Amino acid sequence: MAKVISKPESITPEKTRHHAEILANRIRKRFAHLSKRFKRQHIDCFRLFDWDIPEVRAVVDWYAGHAVVAEYERWQTSDEWLPAMAQAVAQALNLPPEKTHIKRRHTKTEEGPRYKRISSRNERFPVSERDLKFWVNLDDFLDTGLYSDHRDTRVLIRGLAKDKDFLNLFAYTGAFTCAAAAGGARTTTTVDRSSNYIKWAQDNLELSGFWNIKHRLIQSDVDKFLDKTAKESKRFNLAFVDPPSFFKDFRSRVSFDINEDHPKLLADVLKVMVPGSLLFFSTNHQRFEPRLNELKVKEVTDITLDTIPEDYRNKQVHRCWRIVV
Repeated sequence: MAKVISKPESITPEKTRHHAEILANRIRKRFAHLSKRFKRQHIDCFRLFDWDIPEVRAVVDWYAGHAVVAEYERWQTSDEWLPAMAQAVAQALNLPPEKTHIKRRHTKTEEGPRYKRISSRNERFPVSERDLKFWVNLDDFLDTGLYSDHRDTRVLIRGLAKDKDFLNLFAYTGAFTCAAAAGGARTTTTVDRSSNYIKWAQDNLELSGFWNIKHRLIQSDVDKFLDKTAKESKRFNLAFVDPPSFFKDFRSRVSFDINEDHPKLLADVLKVMVPGSLLFFSTNHQRFEPRLNELKVKEVTDITLDTIPEDYRNKQVHRCWRIVV
């Protein structure tokens, strides 16, 4: 007789109330601790809850007076669970409902969440990261426009950028470009396949006072950009590459799977880098299998733990490597 595997118990109203109470208590303590620490650093975007408790499958981020509450969905979730968590967070932080935003995420691989539009409110506001400012949109996309888990990586890039020609691939809204500009980069080149995010990157550069002819913004598939640039004379000596885990564009017939395609991608990036330069490669794919030993470079170092901010309990929220060309 075949073994019968019972399904996990569904989330009852009683469990939902219990989870809300746990979350509210944790949020109060974390906010009291982190808000003071980050205020001294002029940082008003940080993580308050990082799935700290296994049964409460949520993350909560603070964005300058707003809270984003996201659920990592499971099959047995209820429609009431996430709104109940959001209400608990709002009460814990004394926030009005309009400043509490909810997101539903999936742990499985999905196509390019940074490019998916889920609303059309088109409401943005600026947040601070030390002396830099960035526009965020908390409602229209799964992602908000700023990955705060790379806050410390941006400090690293900024410290290395002086007089460098910086390349930012899969640039999203250009936060790393702003960091390089603040660090005194000689030039920056920002590439993303989304015209919306290229415009957003320009807005971010303008917001922090860096927009000028030194900064090139290019809307293009990265593989096409690299193929074209390899045939030209332009070369770079500092780069940051942070591709999505997966995407497929049926119009251009371009697809990308980071586990399969990262060796070729990075080999193509190396063709536009000068010898001795630095390339930083990052991914947030939770089951990423690196094959960086295939690269013809001088050195590859896993620097992940040096790039995860203190407010992130998940020390594998992303992985990051320093590559000496």
